[in-house]
Amino acid sequence: MAHKPHKETGIFINEVSSHQRRYHKVLELTHSTTKAAGVMLLGAIIALVVANTAAHGAFTEFWHTEVSFGFGATHAEMSLAHIINDVLMAIFFLLVGLEIKYEMTVGELTDVRQAILPVAAAIGGVLMPVGIYLLFNASNPETVMGWGVPTATDIAFALGILALLGSRVPAGLRVFLSTLAVADDIVAILVIAIFYGQSPSLMWLAAAAVVMVVLVVLNRTHVYSLVPYLLVGAVLWYCIFMSGVHSTIAGVLLAFAIPSRSHVKLKSFASWSGQRVKEAEESYVPDEPVIGQTDYLASVTRLARVSRQVVPPATRLERRLYPWVYFAILPLFALTNADVAFMQVPAGDILSSPIFLGVFFGLVIGKPAGIMLMSFIIVKTKLSTLPENVNWSHMLGAALLGGVGFTMSIFVANLAFADAAYVMVAKVAILSASLVAGVLGFTFLFFQAKAATRRGQRFEMELPSVNNRQSHAAHEAERRYKRERIQDENE
Repeated sequence: MAHKPHKETGIFINEVSSHQRRYHKVLELTHSTTKAAGVMLLGAIIALVVANTAAHGAFTEFWHTEVSFGFGATHAEMSLAHIINDVLMAIFFLLVGLEIKYEMTVGELTDVRQAILPVAAAIGGVLMPVGIYLLFNASNPETVMGWGVPTATDIAFALGILALLGSRVPAGLRVFLSTLAVADDIVAILVIAIFYGQSPSLMWLAAAAVVMVVLVVLNRTHVYSLVPYLLVGAVLWYCIFMSGVHSTIAGVLLAFAIPSRSHVKLKSFASWSGQRVKEAEESYVPDEPVIGQTDYLASVTRLARVSRQVVPPATRLERRLYPWVYFAILPLFALTNADVAFMQVPAGDILSSPIFLGVFFGLVIGKPAGIMLMSFIIVKTKLSTLPENVNWSHMLGAALLGGVGFTMSIFVANLAFADAAYVMVAKVAILSASLVAGVLGFTFLFFQAKAATRRGQRFEMELPSVNNRQSHAAHEAERRYKRERIQDENE
């Protein structure tokens, strides 16, 4: 689990200490779930504003600009929009896969009793919206395939809204919602892979299988460098893209092939690193320029090389991907796909469309109803219990936030409908439902928090938001970070 870096106070020379402070602030900014959600929202707002001005035509034409790739006699073309949706979103799914892998390895999905509540809630939050959508669209063969649109929860937006409440809500609720969203992502990935691809090419699927074998061999032979995995992963993406299965699935498959183990014997590392530090201290010459201190630099270089290998490749990659995905790729996706031109279609036609009704009510009513129903069944049958300090009012607030679909819902809508008019109606429904669900969830939890405050109840302080997962292990890491930061400030 990637978490905020510590402030190395007193380490850097005075001339660069201010630069390091600014750099640390940038790192804090780019690992904030709330700010990531804000940047994505800004991208969506810009797209909506531009789509309803005279610049809409030029805006759309720009995203459909063809980009040519060539090597020798081989050439390929993709529009900017397709590059974002098919290539960059594969990187997003790579990050999603790493998050799922983390939760299944050391997070909430390792313990069956802990996992059963959010997993069951996620299943309920998928099935109920499907049922509501089909109530409006089951008899229409042109729109029935949109059933997958209202099933997804946008984890960044949901957790970003929850983070605004800070210590007003219990930490257990953040754990529940994040784990639910991860389980929801697993279902969404399966839905995309099974139902929203073209008729697959067996030849290219066979090629993809061979590439996966290569990735597994790399993993089993203890290759811990990320470069071979990323190069082979690019080949995997191409094979899946050519197969007809949606290419973003390549990101998830690659994530599970990347090692999550450490290259170093952790038990021995502490004593070994202590020896290297001692060697560096003994070889250091105060008045000698650092470039001439060969023994000192040799000890430090060995320590740096081995220390880097302590961190598993999966963790290193996740840390690097998070700011790029949430502050570049997803805002670009929102900018490209939230371009709803309201003036092109009468509002009455949109609001009466079975697609709008199915998606809107699926997200606003179906999601929370399914989450609450399955949660109630699991708790009452004593298969699991509510998280610590979490009551049913908190659960309802989290369930309402589950209706924030946005990124994943728009992504599925682009796959589900061939008709651009249907896609636009679905986008209007997604944006409307996400806004309503977000406002309802936040408002409900806010007033619940005010009532708790009047009773003198206060929960654990909000942990610094580092990415879109919150596990018990991450909580402990962040608590240590806070204690050390306070100690640094006191010193």
